[in-house]
Amino acid sequence: MRNLEDVWRKRSAHYTEELQKYMRYIFTGHMAIVIVFLMGAGGYQYSHWLDANHGNTNTPSLEIATLIVAFFLMLSRPVTLLKKPDEVYLLPLETKLGVYFKHALRFTFTTQAVIAVIVYIVMWPMLRQVTELEVSQIVAGLIVTIVLKWLNIQAEFAYRWNKAGEHVWLNRLVRYVLNGAALWGVLTGLYLVLVIAVVLFIALWLVDKKNIVKQPFPYEHFVALEDNRMMGIYRFANYFTDVPQVHGSIKRRPYFDFLYNMVPKKHKTTFEYYLFRSVIRTDDHFYLWLRLVVINALIVAFVDITIAGAIISAALAFAVAIQLKQAIASTHEFTMSMLYPLPQDSRQKAAVKIVRYFIIAQAVIVLLASIMQPYFYVYALIVLVVGEVTLRLSK
Repeated sequence: MRNLEDVWRKRSAHYTEELQKYMRYIFTGHMAIVIVFLMGAGGYQYSHWLDANHGNTNTPSLEIATLIVAFFLMLSRPVTLLKKPDEVYLLPLETKLGVYFKHALRFTFTTQAVIAVIVYIVMWPMLRQVTELEVSQIVAGLIVTIVLKWLNIQAEFAYRWNKAGEHVWLNRLVRYVLNGAALWGVLTGLYLVLVIAVVLFIALWLVDKKNIVKQPFPYEHFVALEDNRMMGIYRFANYFTDVPQVHGSIKRRPYFDFLYNMVPKKHKTTFEYYLFRSVIRTDDHFYLWLRLVVINALIVAFVDITIAGAIISAALAFAVAIQLKQAIASTHEFTMSMLYPLPQDSRQKAAVKIVRYFIIAQAVIVLLASIMQPYFYVYALIVLVVGEVTLRLSK
């Protein structure tokens, strides 16, 4: 038992260090600026919406809050930190794994309950001002949210053990309905609905928990689940810094084939054609551009604070220009293109042209997304100006 506790303690410490290492790269630089302005603009929009709908009984605020919180309660994938070698080395200790999983589920609850609580607190002003619920009812809903999160984690872990994760979406759907019913019951004062939903939830969990006594632990499923979860974290971090565990994949994306005609197939445009195809087909480059452009489009479409939209558009235009240029302008690896009989600075000049194409595409998308906003053309103009200045001044 002590050995399993030590195993968990070391793995959780390593996982925390790994997460903190990559989070430092994510929440810094332009993303920090974007996050601050997003939170400010989102808070302003939310406050404006609350004032406009204060006391409006026709707005289904209670139902909206219930469905949103229930969704985050349903997402309760257990964090086990199991590795491939555990399929062999932990097999003799299978009867004592309860000690390990007790710590794992406690860690899962601690990390995931925070997210559920934050989402509920964000819903708090809407419940208080629009639906005009009493504070005692909202606090009771918060307590039920925490309890439900613990039940969801236990229930999903038991189901995955019992069924090796097969049709887990069906289990999640049932839990989503029960979560929503329980929250709706406590917030509306219909405590009978709350009791029935919780009783059914516990019964669902206990059935799976009883069945796992007869089932061997599905190492393969939980190891694959953990690998996928960690790879998701690494892929996200890879958008901001190089992650050794992630190797960028290449996809053809045939729906963009028509764009290649923009670059003529001539000797002097060799690098332009090569880099244009590289950006579109390489996941790292393409999703880097797509992610920042989508964020930009959503902000200018839904945030009606002109100065906030302008600042964020400028920050994202700078990010697209500098990151794409640095990604494709030079390489430390040998490529066959180095053997082409072209001037040494051909790649750098071609990179500037290709990034300019993507800056123009970003401006067009931003223009279309902000078409309903006053001074909508300002955002696209800012993207073009900031992107061009960044290309010219950066090395």
